[in-house]
Amino acid sequence: MNEQVQMGVRRFGRVNWLGTWTLTRREVSRFMNVWSQTVMAPLINAGLFLMIFTIAIGSQRGDVMGVPFMVFLAPGILTMTVIQNAFANTSSSLASAKVQGNIVDTLMPPLSAAELVTGYIGGAVARGLLVAVVISVGLAVFLGIWMQNPFWVLLFVVLGSVLMGGLGMIAGIFANKFDQLSAISNFLITPLAFLSGTFYSIEALPPLMQAMSHANPFFYIIDGVRFGMIGVSDSSPWVGLVVVCLSCVVVLSICLRWMTTGYRLKA
Repeated sequence: MNEQVQMGVRRFGRVNWLGTWTLTRREVSRFMNVWSQTVMAPLINAGLFLMIFTIAIGSQRGDVMGVPFMVFLAPGILTMTVIQNAFANTSSSLASAKVQGNIVDTLMPPLSAAELVTGYIGGAVARGLLVAVVISVGLAVFLGIWMQNPFWVLLFVVLGSVLMGGLGMIAGIFANKFDQLSAISNFLITPLAFLSGTFYSIEALPPLMQAMSHANPFFYIIDGVRFGMIGVSDSSPWVGLVVVCLSCVVVLSICLRWMTTGYRLKA
């Protein structure tokens, strides 16, 4: 799968920067070629969520954590959309290549396992950031919600995209057909995203459910973005940063291992 290395040095150097950048650029081009589905659709979906909650609840719902409910809700919807798109980018790319039989075109070039993982994750981060920017502009223009601390928003959007891109790689490598990929998305990723404080504060949950939420890394991604956007959160953003970083290390380690061994990638 990877180029044979002699004496620890390849003719491209220790890192094939050109190859890694080319793979990242391919992943970005892949989702930009269908920008109406990958960029506009998330914006419309986020707008529909906000509109439905506004119509269904409106002024009947009081403040949540000291802010209006719609202001509290907006960062959660933004983050949920970002992580779903980051997951979809890598999972669909790998699954499509396997189903169509052209995964060999990615595995044969002189790229190490780490470079392959970096290229795929780079595409997921690019898509996550683009979606975050588009939705943030929409929130600012239509709801007047401006970021209070852009650094925390950027940090958790990037880390969330890395984590979900890695999970997408795991799902794409594991799935041998689109039905399996859909099952992973519908029965694992979507429930974890919805049950992680997207639409509510976990302070309203029973103690057992609160403990389960604190074990969910998705919760810390959403909570961190919410802290950066509106200045309130259920937990310390520093705790969230540690949890998300550790989750990224675990997930990327699995991706690196599977890419190194060719697990479920080689015929």
